[in-house]
Amino acid sequence: MNDRQDPPPAWRDTALAPSERADALIAEMTLPEKLAQLVGVWVGASDEGGEVAPHQHEMEQPPDLDELLPHGLGQLTRPFGTAPVDPALGALSLQRSQQRIAAANRFGIPAIAHEECLAGFAAWGATAYPVPLSWGAAFDPDLVREMAAAIGRDLRSVGVHQGLAPVLDVVRDARWGRVEETVGEDPYLVGTVATAYVQGLESAGIVATLKHFAGYSASRAGRNLAPVSMGARERADVILPPFEMAVREGRPRSVMHAYTDTDGLPSAADEALLTGLLRDTWGFTGTVVADYFGIAFLKALHGVAEDWADAAGLALASGVDVELPTVKTFGAPLLDAVASGAVPEALVDRALHRVLAQKAELGLLDPDWSPVPAVLADADPDAPKELRGRVDLDPPANRALAERIAEQAVVLLRNDGTLPLHRPARIALIGPNGDEPTAVLGCYAFPVHVGSQHPKTPLGIELPTLRESLAAEFTGSELWTVQGVAVDGEDTAGIAEAVRAARAADLVVLALGDRAGLFGRGTSGEGCDAASLDLPGRQRELLEAVLDTGTPVVVTLLAGRPYALGRAVEEAAAIVQCFFPGEAGTRALAGVLSGRVNPSGRLPVSVPAHPGAQPSSYLAARLGQASEVSSSDPTPAYGFGHGLGYTEFTWSELTVETGETGTDGAFRVAFELRNTGDRAGSEVVQLYLHDPVASVVQPVQRLVGYRRIELAAGARCRIAVELPADTASFTGRDGRRIVEPGALELRIAASSTDARLTVPLRLTGPVRAVDHTRRLHPAVTVDRL
Repeated sequence: MNDRQDPPPAWRDTALAPSERADALIAEMTLPEKLAQLVGVWVGASDEGGEVAPHQHEMEQPPDLDELLPHGLGQLTRPFGTAPVDPALGALSLQRSQQRIAAANRFGIPAIAHEECLAGFAAWGATAYPVPLSWGAAFDPDLVREMAAAIGRDLRSVGVHQGLAPVLDVVRDARWGRVEETVGEDPYLVGTVATAYVQGLESAGIVATLKHFAGYSASRAGRNLAPVSMGARERADVILPPFEMAVREGRPRSVMHAYTDTDGLPSAADEALLTGLLRDTWGFTGTVVADYFGIAFLKALHGVAEDWADAAGLALASGVDVELPTVKTFGAPLLDAVASGAVPEALVDRALHRVLAQKAELGLLDPDWSPVPAVLADADPDAPKELRGRVDLDPPANRALAERIAEQAVVLLRNDGTLPLHRPARIALIGPNGDEPTAVLGCYAFPVHVGSQHPKTPLGIELPTLRESLAAEFTGSELWTVQGVAVDGEDTAGIAEAVRAARAADLVVLALGDRAGLFGRGTSGEGCDAASLDLPGRQRELLEAVLDTGTPVVVTLLAGRPYALGRAVEEAAAIVQCFFPGEAGTRALAGVLSGRVNPSGRLPVSVPAHPGAQPSSYLAARLGQASEVSSSDPTPAYGFGHGLGYTEFTWSELTVETGETGTDGAFRVAFELRNTGDRAGSEVVQLYLHDPVASVVQPVQRLVGYRRIELAAGARCRIAVELPADTASFTGRDGRRIVEPGALELRIAASSTDARLTVPLRLTGPVRAVDHTRRLHPAVTVDRL
């Protein structure tokens, strides 16, 4: 009798490298089994409710799971983010789905479950963190990394493997509805903050997904999913650097292609981008996933494919590995195309290898793989009712972290000395966002993204309104609330009541801004693009009417993009900007008004002076700035990096150790920063490089480094900066990235419009070509004195 057991198949052997295991499994698979690993399934997406993806109801066709699952399944789409579900019951449902998937196919392979996590896990009851534009306002990558790790742990605990974040698009036109999802208008800020997010998410074992690769935010007139007409140099020097940094330093395991076409070439069909640059040059080894329905859009929207099979072949050849959110083109159409020889099976195997290697990395091919998520490890799966409420995706630690980020992200734009408030007796809270719980949420927060389609379902998290937070902050003040006008719409009947309230008050807190939504259901968010940067609806009229009363007005904005504020720039007592600051946002805002919180946020996007001044990015060349030959002045009311606080800092004692260096060297300067005020505070030291003469047109200045520094009252520190010549590189006339000799100027600044110290520099020697291995950051050393 032979008691020896046969060894497990090679693809189950954990001693082998993931790549070897993938190859071994591919060799045993039929073509239908291969293709099944390259698609997702979106269960429940056709249920009653609004669209959460472009053209969802046009493209969605419920898959036949009985037909599909025996071949396997690559991905499960949004098991928590499609409809409201208690997290524990959702984890149990996902467990059972994975058991069904693994049992149905002959290899026992489960699916990768992915979810949205743009500003927190997009699930019912999960923490709603500030949106990415607030991360940019905080100028604090370490805090973003900590937040992303917390999000990743929550995702992992309930059985999710992949998060569709972060967004690395650089704002080029603030009218674009998805500005709230970005980190800002500067590629260095976007790159450093998004890379920190990737590092945090990946540290928790979650596959981070860079999006949208590349150029989505540069669409004409800021319209969602519109053509992009930028040149190769703008793409290389503005759009691509954040992705390059994140791939190199964050080590993400997935990238999502963009919907848009650039100069007539859709990203999903751009082999030079998805394979030549991303893989062959940058060395990316993970999976490229389709933005939802993006492969089908090659036929339906771009018109570069004749049929679904043609679209599948184009995407596969270009480097797209996985079709999301559900099977459309990578199913029967691709099967027929491969069988007929129209699409080489080698392309299928190339994509499949990446998918299976990733599944091996995630432990999904291991012999001891279990579908039981961590939160159900000691639970009774046969008692689902008893599981309800067992999982807390918004614990105290998460809420405290959300509040820290919200506090750091509040930007004080203007203050005539009114703030912080000194116990006003009568406060009139006026405006559409004064008593609205969801005014702090972006369009990818679950209560807005999905919950808005289920109005009978509770919000799932605590969302104190600004009225409630002001009442808690100013317990000795009389507070009354008047809406005045809605966020949008044309009704102005309430303005008269708002004026009466303003005249009777000692102070007005004017709560203006946006309502997040999707595809026209809001004033900010995906598909909610703006024709101009005037305040939505009739809010400007409300603003002007309240200013006319003569009562001091503190303008507060809970918004997803910057808006032109008209007379408020000169006449408001103060202006406080919050970019959808999340579940703790109104407490942070109230804390800034009272002085409990010393504001330290800085603008990640410029605030326009006029609603039609487009584009308003500070990254403009001299021809893009105000001139005597144009009556249109794009000068912002408040520039990138601007922000005030309740203490003062002095910048002094500049020394230049190395002001001249070769094109392969580095500059070294140092200076002293002192808090000369009477309370602790934070300053964000910003480093801008000005290149007065270059072989191609350059922005007047661009951010090359920054550091948030906290100092106690009266404290000082010495800051030393080593700035590599590589940071002066740009794309030259021949398309290569180069460092040129010549004069430069380093501006050590409090914002793009407030240089405190200026250092003339000079590069010497030959023109030097650099690549993706160049030095990306200055070295900044802070010595407390």
